Amino acid sequence: MSLLDGTIATLKRHAPFDRMQQDDLAFLASHLAVTYYPAGTRILDPTSGNPSHMHIIKQGAVTIGRHDERRSDVVLHAGECFPMGALLARRPVSASYEASHDTFCFLLGEADFRALMERSAVFNKFCTRRIALFLEQALSALKSDATLSTDPRQPLDRRLAQVVSGKPVTCPRGTTLRAALARMHDDGIGSILVTNDDGSLAGIFTLKDLLARVALADNDLEQPIDTVMTPDPISLPGDAFAYEAALEMSEHNIHHVVVKDGETIAGLVSERDLFALQRIGLRQVGAAISQATTIEALVPLSHEIRDTTQELIAQGVEFENLARIVASLHDRLTRRVIEISLAVDGVSPRTFCWLSLGSEGRRERTLASDQDNAIVFPDGTDPKAMRELLLPAADRINHGLDAVGFPLCTGFIMGSNPRWCLSESEWREEFSRWIAGGDPKAILQANIFFDFRPLHGEFTPARRLREWLVASVPGNSRFLRLMAENALANRPPLGLVRDFELSDDPRHPQTIDLKMRGAMIFTDAARIYALAQGVEATNTAERIREVTERGGLPKQDSEAWLRAVHVLQLFRLRHQHALIARGEPPDNHLRPDRLNEIDRRLLKECLRAARTLQQRIALDYDL
Repeated sequence: MSLLDGTIATLKRHAPFDRMQQDDLAFLASHLAVTYYPAGTRILDPTSGNPSHMHIIKQGAVTIGRHDERRSDVVLHAGECFPMGALLARRPVSASYEASHDTFCFLLGEADFRALMERSAVFNKFCTRRIALFLEQALSALKSDATLSTDPRQPLDRRLAQVVSGKPVTCPRGTTLRAALARMHDDGIGSILVTNDDGSLAGIFTLKDLLARVALADNDLEQPIDTVMTPDPISLPGDAFAYEAALEMSEHNIHHVVVKDGETIAGLVSERDLFALQRIGLRQVGAAISQATTIEALVPLSHEIRDTTQELIAQGVEFENLARIVASLHDRLTRRVIEISLAVDGVSPRTFCWLSLGSEGRRERTLASDQDNAIVFPDGTDPKAMRELLLPAADRINHGLDAVGFPLCTGFIMGSNPRWCLSESEWREEFSRWIAGGDPKAILQANIFFDFRPLHGEFTPARRLREWLVASVPGNSRFLRLMAENALANRPPLGLVRDFELSDDPRHPQTIDLKMRGAMIFTDAARIYALAQGVEATNTAERIREVTERGGLPKQDSEAWLRAVHVLQLFRLRHQHALIARGEPPDNHLRPDRLNEIDRRLLKECLRAARTLQQRIALDYDL
């Protein structure tokens, strides 16, 4: 084997070089030099000027930053590259790079680095969007493992314009039922769109309408189709995602969604187009939830939702889209538990609002999430009397949710706790104490309450409470700084010697808590910036996007942070499903040594992104 071939073989052990074209690898290998750094050598620091080379670690390890009482260094190992950001921006590095062991590095000159970016799309993407590249590789492997490469099912993160096939069958207003049915029979279809004189959408007629409005009603087949069609059917634009159509079908118990290009009819998507997911589709799950009359009847449906989640993960659906689908079904399940429970106790939902808190409030629940909820009721009534009315029903609701798979909160943050069943003015007093009190521990414990979302009942007091909250917090710099200090106390588990800092808890040895030391870093940061900017959204991604749109965060960094938190959440769901498949209770404690190389690199990149987000917080709040 030649020296060039040996260098290429060494490079191909690591991403992104394992996916680059052979001629691009040959170009890279032929332009590399090798240098040696004894342990303790300072390779680069902010005083070194603009870097002249990209380094690829061949052997050894390099630490980034400094080790002091507040910050842990990041460690780079064989196959990792630096300093990418400084090279791209033509600026000095912002931290020090030091050989922690005797280290050999490949060096690529700046001009050759830029030439390689020009010729290799894979290398370019690695330099500019590393997390996206690793995720693409990880999801590709996941799909391959699940043998989905030849699966005819439609991924739910495709655009509707990609799902529709062929022009929709239409007929104008005034067409007789007989003529419309003949057209449906000839074309072998179960639905037909009805148009106005200008070609715009007027309605839809389906086999369901035929049964309910024609056959059972004994209607004349010579009457106009206008009289029995469903007017103004639900429609979505062609750039909407397939999962959005899925949610519409589930929410409204329908089988079809019209696809539009502006006001022009572009196509029709049916449930059959979207779902061959399993023996039950999302619409059927939603319909079954609505029809359930007992808590016991809801239990198997919660299992169906869990199985659907696994199917979507296997299809490679991105976490944000997956989370919206699952959150919609979980919301429907929760509302049905509330409705059944209130009927037993004879309590009207118009007397209060049920609030979802924490991950429920953010629409980010996983399979290891317990329930966090509360109650707000309007002012103008006796709070003590209202609690006497509502608490028994709330207790029934909490236990009903536990029965369908949402465990009782061990901290008793639930609507059945008198502490969290309050009037609107009492909630304002509670939030005011947290905001003005200055107790870091109390603020830390109160975090999940700032994520409240009205779920069922009378929404007005909850909406007024949110409006008051977003107007009250932005000017309170002391409160926001305390929240920032709390957030920075939870550092990402990046190791000094190894890739990761692992738990020594005997209950979960050699693991990383993906919730507490991963995803929570992003949710805490998003909460701080949203409150500071007066953003009403509670979902982490929505908060980051809206803050970014208002100029509160840099766009390029925000995109990387969003990608990172979604990857971490996907890691959580995959880990939890694997535990359930083995008959074990789901948790958030992942062993990195059980990941493949791509997933380990991806996890490390996500935690590095968490570290840059915390650096941003420290800069913005002078910490």
